[in-house]
Amino acid sequence: MKEEIIISGFGGQGVLSMGKILAYSGLMEGKEVTWMPAYGPEQRGGTANVTVIVSDERISSPILSRYDTAIILNQPSLEKFENKIKPGGTLIYDGYGIFAPPTRKDIHVYRIDAMDAAAEMNNTKAFNMIVLGGLLKLHPIVLIESVLKGLRKTLPERHHHLIPMNEAAIRKGMEIIHPQE
Repeated sequence: MKEEIIISGFGGQGVLSMGKILAYSGLMEGKEVTWMPAYGPEQRGGTANVTVIVSDERISSPILSRYDTAIILNQPSLEKFENKIKPGGTLIYDGYGIFAPPTRKDIHVYRIDAMDAAAEMNNTKAFNMIVLGGLLKLHPIVLIESVLKGLRKTLPERHHHLIPMNEAAIRKGMEIIHPQE
């Protein structure tokens, strides 16, 4: 198993932390991983993306030009990365940030209304965990238990009380992801 993923959106949407938690979860399962963030000087509000590779075998390079899966959280990211998904690959997008939906027919396209779900949960900070749940529903590359352990390792201890809410957000994402109509 090897999954090459790009996660892209605006800074402040939890793009980099989603990738970091995913990579950390893979490490906890003994998998080979890379985590390569890229963001502009603006960070919050500017475009940010992270490449994550999770594999059962050694990874030859963290630099990719094509991806198995793209998680797209805003229109500029869709315009930049839609054509870089391998044929037969997966594109997951949040309906809130996209006004012109994906058009490719040779990939699997899924919509997740994570921003709306986060608002319903009264916690917009859960947005990235909802999206992560959607990814794990489609591609269970790591176990939810590993993600929760990864959260314990990456979150400061003062935020550990938020872990049950993050688990609920992951499970919510698994429920609400659906193929684009």
